[in-house]
Amino acid sequence: MSAASVKGWCPGALRPMQSGDGLVVRVRPFGGRLDAAQTAGLAHLAERHGNGLIDVTSRANLQIRGVSESSHRSLLDGLAQLTLLDPDADTESRRNILVTPFWRDGDETQALAAELEEALADSMLELPTKFGFAIDDGNSRVLAGDSADVRIERDVSGDLLVRADGARLGRSVARGEVVGTAIAVARWFVASGVRDGRGRMAAHLAAGAKLPEALRGEAEPAPIMAAARPGLYPQGAMVGIAFGQMSHATLDQLAACGHALRMTPWRMVLSEGKRTMPTASGLITEAHDPALRVIACSGAPRCREAHADTRGLAAALAPNIGGAAQLHVSGCTKGCAHSGAAAITLVATAKGFDLVRGGSTRDEPVLRGLDRDDIVRDPSILMGGH
Repeated sequence: MSAASVKGWCPGALRPMQSGDGLVVRVRPFGGRLDAAQTAGLAHLAERHGNGLIDVTSRANLQIRGVSESSHRSLLDGLAQLTLLDPDADTESRRNILVTPFWRDGDETQALAAELEEALADSMLELPTKFGFAIDDGNSRVLAGDSADVRIERDVSGDLLVRADGARLGRSVARGEVVGTAIAVARWFVASGVRDGRGRMAAHLAAGAKLPEALRGEAEPAPIMAAARPGLYPQGAMVGIAFGQMSHATLDQLAACGHALRMTPWRMVLSEGKRTMPTASGLITEAHDPALRVIACSGAPRCREAHADTRGLAAALAPNIGGAAQLHVSGCTKGCAHSGAAAITLVATAKGFDLVRGGSTRDEPVLRGLDRDDIVRDPSILMGGH
C-alpha cells in the first residue's frame, strides 16, 4: 500500500488541521452536548467562516470545514461567544471525552463529565492527543467498542468502576473517587506508556505493562448494549448523518426543533427529548438504512492525503452490501474515519483501490489496484465473488 503521513494528533479549534478544502476546525462540545442556541450558532459559523460542511466524528465531535487562515480568528471569537472554546490548546487537547448519549436527568453522567473536564484542565498532564476517556455509566455499556483509554463504567451490580482500556476488570470506586482514580490511571500511563508523545492504553497493557495494585480491580463491567440505531429512545430521537457529514442547513434545521443535541461516536446525534423523528435533509432516520453500514472518510478533493473520491464510491456501493457486513472506504492508509477492522475495506492508492477482507487499512490486501468503475459494475468482487 502507498504510505501516508500519520500526523499522530487530532485537530482542535485552537489548533486546526490543514486539509484539501481549507482548515478543519474541531469543536468539542462540553459534556457531549449542545443546547439549541449552540447548535444554531455552529450552523451559522460554518456557513459564514467555512464552506458550510460539518463533520460528525468518531470522537463525538463536530468539525467545521473549509475555514481560511483569515477567517479562523473570527470563527474562534464566535465559538467563545457560544462557550465552546477552551482557554488554550493544551487544555483543549486533554479534553477528549466520550459521553454516553443515554443518560437521564438526575443521574451522575453530566456531573461526572463536568468534574472530569475540570480535573483534566487542572492536571497539566501531557497526554497523547489521541488518548481519551469514556463516561459510560449506564446499566449497560454503549461505548465499549469506541476509542477510549480510561473508562468510567458501572459493574454488574450498578456500582461505579474505573477501568483501563484493555483490562477485562475494573476497580470499584465510591462516587467521590471516580475522577481522581481516572486521572491517576492516566498519570500512570503518562509515566510508563508514552513514547515520542504517542501511545494507547490497550496496546500498553497488551505489551505486558501492569497497572499498580492501587489501580487494579476485580469488578466485572456491566453488559454491553446492542448497537444503537436511528429511532426513538426514552432520551429522544436518534438520527444518522450519512458518511458523517452534513450541511450547515441540516444542522440549522435540527436547531430549529428547539431540542439540545447529544453527540455520539457513531456518526449519529440524539435530539434530546424529541418524540418524533426529525425530517431535516441529509439525515438517516430508518434503523436499517444501508448507508449505516458504510464508513467513508472525506476523500479527495477535500483531503490532501486522499487518492480518490471515497464518498461517491461508498454511496454507489451501499445498497449492494448485504446483511450485517460493514464497508469502509478510505482515501489512504491512515484510516481516519475508522481505525478498526471491517468486513470489507477499500483503500485508495495511486494505482487504484486495494481490497482488505476482515481487516483494517493497515492489513495486507487480498487484491490490489482495483478500478473504481469495475467495483461499481460488479460489487460481488468485494465479497469474494471472483
